[in-house]
Amino acid sequence: MSAIRVLIVEDEDPLRMALNDALAAEGYLVEEAADGDIGCRLALENTPDVILLDLMLPGRDGYSILKEVRQARINVPIIILSARGEEWDRIQGFEFGADDYLVKPFSTKELLLRMRVALRRNGGDDSSDDVSAGKQIIGDVEVDFGGYCLVKDGQQVGLSRKEMDLLKFFLGRPGITLSRAEILDHVWGNDEFPTNRTIDTHVLKLRKKLERCPDNPKILITVHGVGYKLAPQ
Repeated sequence: MSAIRVLIVEDEDPLRMALNDALAAEGYLVEEAADGDIGCRLALENTPDVILLDLMLPGRDGYSILKEVRQARINVPIIILSARGEEWDRIQGFEFGADDYLVKPFSTKELLLRMRVALRRNGGDDSSDDVSAGKQIIGDVEVDFGGYCLVKDGQQVGLSRKEMDLLKFFLGRPGITLSRAEILDHVWGNDEFPTNRTIDTHVLKLRKKLERCPDNPKILITVHGVGYKLAPQ
C-alpha cells in the first residue's frame, strides 16, 4: 500500500512543524501550506488523501477552501483544526463538508486516531488491523470475526450478526465517544426502526460476553448523556 498523503494548511509555524514531524514519524507523506491561497491550490491540484485545515489563515480562510474543495467534487477527508470552538463554527464547518472538527489545543494521539477513522470511513485506510476479517484480541478475549464468536476463558461464545456489526463499529473507532444517533445510523441504517433502548440492550448483551465484570465495564464504557465508547486496546 502506498503512503497516505496529508496536506496541512496551518499558519502557526510551531504547530505546523510539530504536526509534520509527528505525521512523518507515522509514515505519512506530508505537504504544507502556511496560507489559504497556497493551501487551496495544493488541495485542488494535488488531491491529497486527507487535509488538515485551519480556519483563520492569511489570504482566504478555511471555510472558503473547504467550500471550493467540495464544489470541485474532491471527496477526501477534511479535518478542521481551529481555536474557534463555538457551536456555530462547528456547525458551519460540517455544513460546508468537513469530516471532523478538532479544537486547539489537541493531542497528537487524538488527531492520529481521528485521521484513521476518517480514512477508514472514506475507504482510504487498508491497514492490517482491519476488523472485517480474521481475529483480534480485546481485553482478555479473542474475537473471531469469520466465525461470529469470541473465546473467553477457553470457552467459545457466539455473537449474533447485529452484535458483531456493533462490535466492528466500536473497534473501528477506539477511544471515540459515539452517540446513540451515530450508532443507530451506522449499525442499523435506514432499513430498520430501532430505539435507543435497542442500542442499550445490545450493548448490555455484548458487555456480558466481553467484560470480566459487566456491571463495572472496562471495555465498552458508558458516556452518560451521550452514548458509548470502546476503551483503546
